[in-house]
Amino acid sequence: MSGQPAVQAVRVQDLHKAFKDLQVLRGVEFEVAPGTVFALLGSNGAGKTTLIRILATLLRPDSGTAEVAGFDVAAQAAEVRAAISLTGQFAAVDDVLSGRENLMLVARLRQVPKPGLVADELLRRFSLADAGGRKAATYSGGMRRRLDIAMSLIGSPEVVFLDEPTTGLDPEGRLEVWETVRQLAGQGTTVLLTTQYLEEAEQLADRIAVLHGGEIIANGTLAELRQLLPAPQVEYVEKQPTLEDVFLALTGSAGAAGHERERR
Repeated sequence: MSGQPAVQAVRVQDLHKAFKDLQVLRGVEFEVAPGTVFALLGSNGAGKTTLIRILATLLRPDSGTAEVAGFDVAAQAAEVRAAISLTGQFAAVDDVLSGRENLMLVARLRQVPKPGLVADELLRRFSLADAGGRKAATYSGGMRRRLDIAMSLIGSPEVVFLDEPTTGLDPEGRLEVWETVRQLAGQGTTVLLTTQYLEEAEQLADRIAVLHGGEIIANGTLAELRQLLPAPQVEYVEKQPTLEDVFLALTGSAGAAGHERERR
């Protein structure tokens, strides 16, 4: 044993960020183990996107530290960018190009050898091979999102950030994206996703952190978060608390969360 601390895929310590008088992040701290799915759960305006932008080196924190793949996001931004991919809330595909052409374009921009072979493999991997020759404009919402995630994987990033990956999708599209995230996790990719959908975190995440008012107010496995509530009352059957029960108890109420000021 060397005694050296294990390198976490993501490590955040005492992170603060404000926009003028608006405090968005207030001492956020958490770690993400390599090869796991970590869900950052919070209502609109909780600070999720701001945090992702800091981790992706698009914003600088006011104080505190953050490391991704062992690199400091402020001091080693180039190394962080080489180790990650970021998929935002809306699919960043070119509608004029086909699915295959979108993938080949990104592969060429990242100077990946044999872009055609890379594109074909990703189309197969994400069940888009039959639609690879069609313009992306003809894709359903779920197909576009899967293509977007496939594009973000070119270059084999160590950590994938998915910022509200199912925003605006119908139930079928959401299920398609969920299956894609499961595939990534099954292949050992570290995934940090933000979401406001409780079922999404419950279905996908190894660990869940609840971000509320710019602070992490709970962090653990689903089973650990359930233990934060009193033991279930037994009448005829025992009902385990859902993640929704835990979230609403931690944050106060659904109404309080809905009336929070929108944060960036």
